[in-house]
Amino acid sequence: MKPARVAVLGGGRSSEHEVSLASAASVSAGLCDAGYETISIEVGRDGVWRHDGGSEVAARPGRGLEGADVVFPVLHGPFGEDGTVQGLLECLGIPYVGAGVLASALCMDKVMFKELMGYVGLPQVPYRAVTAESLASDRVGVVGRLGALGLPVFVKPARLGSSVGIVRVVSADELPAALATAFEHDALAIVEAAARGLEVECSVIGNGDPIASEPGEIVLAAGEAGWYDYEAKYTPGGMQLVVPARVPSRVRERIQSVALEAFRRTGCSGLARVDFFVEGERVLLNELNTMPGFTSTSVFASLFEASGVSYAELLDRLVQLAFERHAAGQRPRH
Repeated sequence: MKPARVAVLGGGRSSEHEVSLASAASVSAGLCDAGYETISIEVGRDGVWRHDGGSEVAARPGRGLEGADVVFPVLHGPFGEDGTVQGLLECLGIPYVGAGVLASALCMDKVMFKELMGYVGLPQVPYRAVTAESLASDRVGVVGRLGALGLPVFVKPARLGSSVGIVRVVSADELPAALATAFEHDALAIVEAAARGLEVECSVIGNGDPIASEPGEIVLAAGEAGWYDYEAKYTPGGMQLVVPARVPSRVRERIQSVALEAFRRTGCSGLARVDFFVEGERVLLNELNTMPGFTSTSVFASLFEASGVSYAELLDRLVQLAFERHAAGQRPRH
């Protein structure tokens, strides 16, 4: 049989453009190793889609994309990981890797995600949502209410990834400037209390019956004085992934259980990386990323590698899950 053709989308309009391109290049190479034919499509910062860096891509609803059998949207952040591209791919009528429209949008919004996880009873660090409008109209009141979180806190744009725009605040007078930084990226910010424990991550793949990887522990080169910021994530040697995480087996099992619960509760499919803080035996859910960094050395793939699944095999499974999910979606009458 002729190998399936996979259109790999990389780039995007968000501040994570370069990270996405690196992920997409790695995915394309891995898919070739797995026996697939790939088509590279770069989504420019201007929003234009270009085939192999040249001719513009024309997309017609119901007509698929560039003759591909399936799409792998290796896009991070807004206009890629937030349900927008997923909605377009639904209109094109083509299978695609990863979460659907609702799950992508929900997990991209840190506030909505945390509110849902709180509703279903999954433990998290305390947090508050702040809008640019509320800070402008009641700066003193907003800063005062955030005081209940204690210090330090982390101020983040609510709908962004890769630690872009995040500020660690150690004194109350730093809060307004930190919020202003977050508002440069998003009109909604989230302020989170600092967790004192380990940072642990767990990867998940599947559709209706997902499986979780062995959890891994993030160890920063800067030690306890540092935090898992953009530089630590993307600078060689900035962090070390220890697999399995150095926690008791019952805690590892709890991490995997909560990761799967979050995956199911948000309606995810295909894949996710779920991030945690672990304080002793207490497991605190932090975030769920529906399209994490995707090089062969990124945390998502590294966790499955340590769990016995090679990079090429992992990509092959994800493509097959995309076909499976698309076929299931064709059964109901609309």
